[in-house]
This record gives sequence, structure tokens and C-alpha cells, in this order.
Amino acid sequence: MEEQQSLIARASGLKPKEFVAYALGDAGGCLVFGLVTSLLQTYYTDVLVLSPLFIMLMFVLARVWDAVNDPIMGRICDTAGVTKHGRYRVWLLAAALPLAVSAVLLFLRFPGFGSVEHNLPAYVYAAVTYVLFGMVYTVLQIPYGSLASVLTLDEHERNKLSVFRSVGAALGSLPVMVLSMLCFGKDPVTGASVVRYPVLLTGVIVMAALSCLCLLLCFAGTKERVKTEPKRREKGAAGKAIRLLLGNRPLLSLSVAAMLLLAGQMFTQSYYVYLIRYYFGKGGLFVSLPTILTYIPMAILMAFVPRLARRRGKKELTAAGMAVAALANFAMFFLRYLPAERALWPFMALCLLSGFGLNFFVLQLWAMATDAMDDIALTTGSRDNGTAYAFLNFFRKLGQVLSAVAVNGALLAMGYYSTASSGSFVFSQTQLGTMFTMATLIPAVLFAAMALVLALWYPLSRTRVQQLQVEKEAALRREAQA
Repeated sequence: MEEQQSLIARASGLKPKEFVAYALGDAGGCLVFGLVTSLLQTYYTDVLVLSPLFIMLMFVLARVWDAVNDPIMGRICDTAGVTKHGRYRVWLLAAALPLAVSAVLLFLRFPGFGSVEHNLPAYVYAAVTYVLFGMVYTVLQIPYGSLASVLTLDEHERNKLSVFRSVGAALGSLPVMVLSMLCFGKDPVTGASVVRYPVLLTGVIVMAALSCLCLLLCFAGTKERVKTEPKRREKGAAGKAIRLLLGNRPLLSLSVAAMLLLAGQMFTQSYYVYLIRYYFGKGGLFVSLPTILTYIPMAILMAFVPRLARRRGKKELTAAGMAVAALANFAMFFLRYLPAERALWPFMALCLLSGFGLNFFVLQLWAMATDAMDDIALTTGSRDNGTAYAFLNFFRKLGQVLSAVAVNGALLAMGYYSTASSGSFVFSQTQLGTMFTMATLIPAVLFAAMALVLALWYPLSRTRVQQLQVEKEAALRREAQA
């Protein structure tokens, strides 16, 4: 037993600064990804005046390309030789600057863009830059997600890494919330809601630069302790690995849950911008307040969730949390029977309650992912971590598809594009009622589905995770004796 523990300890023992450095990786990613989840949709409809139908189709087709792009990146990570900077860290260095540049390109507006009658160049430019950003983001996210599995073998350290990563993501999203407050306002003459484009572009450039800095600091502050050997380049190996992953219940069910989570988060972050501006008639701080209230619970829960997960189990804790989030969103629906001014603060209170439920899963998602990868390695002998994370990442991108369909389908259902094209941005009570119904019931259904997936399908209970640690130690002993 002492020999086993020493083998695990040899690939563990993270220092505090390494947890912080690892968190900066997701902070850097979310500084730019938050722009896509919170502001890009509104930028496309209100500044470039693109059709919601086109936006929806563009998002869906981009994810079809990801079905090819993500596994390729995963196999590159698994088969490339290990550099002096490690297997996965090196990609942080490679992606930092291209990601910042591609994020700025998303929000550049050239003369002639935004003209409803002659807007073809804007449509083409939006499609090219959106696909480019997605490809560069894949180059970052798949190696970064795989990095946790080689930083440490210790389950408790991995749980802590998951919490730090989630906190890093939240901190990376905060500047986007501030930018949302600053770039949405009222026209002083007409009183209509407008987007302050110079403020938006300046904020995007600043956040892109900060993203690049965070990724470089993550690269400099982390160390790959778990030594890995590249997979042999065999014909058909990628397809074999994908089939193996599709048959792994822990990873497949977790991937579906992660997909539903991202769909719900992106839907609320994008669609609430419209809801606050038009249904509640608010701007400034109120535009970002629902998102802020969703993240506040993270600051409270981060100190308790790892201990609760050890006592109650990640599966059990996260399933209960998602049930709370679903109930909070269902309760929001009934606020539509109140006048908007009276419904505002109860709506915000339920956003806070939903945030408490969501953050149990958000804080434990990445620890659950490493548990699933341990299960794959122990039950099949496969250690295709890059491919496994590409599999999970692709499902998360499918969540973006669900969000895009939901957001733009809701906008089409309420006749948003025809109103936006006229430049009036004035909606009937029927349109606003449709907006509120969509804004509350869609996330409620997504989060309820998540609760069921985690409770009934995801198999890694507290007992099973404990068994995995025993099996992992035994496998390490066999490898050392071989």
C-alpha cells in the first residue's frame, strides 16, 4: 500500500500557485467565449441586422464542421510527440494570440454592414469569422481540458482543480457582464434601446488582450506530472476510439448533461439581454444582473462543494442541484401574470435560486470528467484523453446548437426580425408575452432533463468513484512491477 501511495504521490502534490495558474486558463478562454455567449447574438441582430434564421443555420452548420474538427484535434493531442513543454500545455502557447485576434475579428463592422437591403457582405463576413473563431477555440479547449488529467492523479486535487477552473471561468465572464452594462443604452431622441458600438469594440479588444495574457500565465504556471506516451498512428484508430467512447456510459451521460448545461446557460445569457431590454424595459446594470446573480452562488459554494461531494457524492449532489434549478425556472413562468414592474425583482430572486442549483454541477463538472476518463482507462485500457475530451467538448458544442435554435427560434416566433428591420424595436404585448414564456420554460425543460440524466443515467455514484480510486492504485502497482 505504501508503494502504491508513493506512486500516486509522485504524480500529485500541486502547489497553490498551480491551482491559480490552471484557473487562469479557463479565465482566458471565457474572456472571449463570454463575448460569444452573451453579446454576439445581439450584435448580429441589432448591429449587423442579420436574420435570426441565418444566425441559427450558421451556428448549426458550424457545429456540423466541429463533428470533424474536434476529433481531429483530439487525435492530434493523443498522437503528437511530447515536447519539452509537455503534451497539452504547449497548445496554450500556440492558441493564445490567434484566439485573441479571431475574437476581435468577430466584432469588426465595416462600411455597408447593417444595411438590410445590401447586407450580403455582412452575412459572408459573419460566417467566415464565426467558423474561424470556433476552430481556434477548439485548438485551445481540447488540450486545456485534457491538461487536468496529467497535472495530478489525486482525486481530491482533481476536485479542487475543477472548482478553480469553474471560478476562473466565472472571473473571466465578469468583464463581459460589465461590458454589457456599458454598451446597451437608450437613444436620447427616440428612447429606443441601442447598442453603443464604439464601447463594444473597445471592450472586445481589451478582453482579447487579457485573454492572451491569462493563457500565457497558465502555460507558465502549470506542470505536467503524469508522464504519457503518444498513441501509435494506426489506420482507423480514431473511429475505434470514438466507438469506444460512445459505448462508455459515464462519459456519454456526462457529455449529454454538459450539453444541456451549456444550452441552458447560453440561452439565458443571450436571450435575457432581449428580455431585460424589452420586456422589463431596463438597461445598464439590469442587463447583466441575471448572469451576475447566477454566478454569485459560486463564490459561496466553492468552499463547501468539494467536501459535500466527498460526503454525498458528485452524482447525488449535482442531480439534486439541477432539480432545484429546474424548479426555479418553472416558477419564473408564473411571473408572467404579474405586471412587468412587479415581476422584475421576484424574477431576479429566482435567478439567484437557479444559480445555487446550477453551480453544484458547474463546480464539479471537470472532476466528473476526469472520473469518467479514469473509468475508460480502467475498463477498456484506453488512455485517449485528448479524444475523450474532444468527445465531451463536441457535445458541449451541440449545446450551442440547442441554444442557437432556441434563441433564434424564439425571436422568429415573436417576429423580432421584421420589427428590427424597420428600426422601431417596439413590440406588442403579445410578442412580449411570447418572449417571457420562451425565456422561462426553455431553460426549465433543459435543466429538468439534466437532473434526470444525472440521477438515472450517469452511473458514477459516490461508491463507484471510491472503487475507481482503489482500482487505479492497483493498476499503478501493476505498471510499476511490469
